[in-house]
Amino acid sequence: MDSFITTFHIDWKIIVAQGFNFVVVFSVLYLLALKPLRTLMSERSERIAKGLEDAKKNQEILIASEKEKEEVIRNARIQANEIFEGAKKEAELKKTEMIGIAQKDVENMINNAKKMLESEKVKMVEEAKQEIVSLVVKATEKLLESHKDDSYEDKALKQIKNI
Repeated sequence: MDSFITTFHIDWKIIVAQGFNFVVVFSVLYLLALKPLRTLMSERSERIAKGLEDAKKNQEILIASEKEKEEVIRNARIQANEIFEGAKKEAELKKTEMIGIAQKDVENMINNAKKMLESEKVKMVEEAKQEIVSLVVKATEKLLESHKDDSYEDKALKQIKNI
C-alpha cells in the first residue's frame, strides 16, 4: 500500500483537508442554494396545484353557469310564448270588440239616415202639400175672380184648410 501511496502521491493530510473542504462547501451550498431552492420548488408546486384546483372549480362553475344560462333562456322563451299568446288573445278580443262597436255604429248611422230620410220625406210631403194648397188657392182665386160668388169662396177656403 505504501507503493500505491507513493506512486499516486497521496498524502493523508491533503485527503483530510479536501474532505473537510468538501464538507464545508457542501454545507454552504446546502444552506445557501439547495435549501432555498427546495423551498422555492415546494412553493411553486403548491401554486401549480392550487392553480389546477382553481381551474377545476372554474370549469365546474362554467358548466353550472352554462346550465343556468340554458335554463334561463328556456324559461324566457316559455314566458315570451305565454306573453305572445296572451297578447294574441287580447288582440282577438279587441278585434271582436271593435267589430261589435263598428257594427253598432253602422246600425246607428243607418237608423239615423232612415230617420233623416223619413223626416225629409215628411218635410217634402208637407212642402208638397203647402205647394199644392198654394196652387189650389191660386187656381181657386182665378176661378173665383171669374165667378165672383162670396159663398163659393168661403166654402173653397174651408175645404182647402181641411186638407
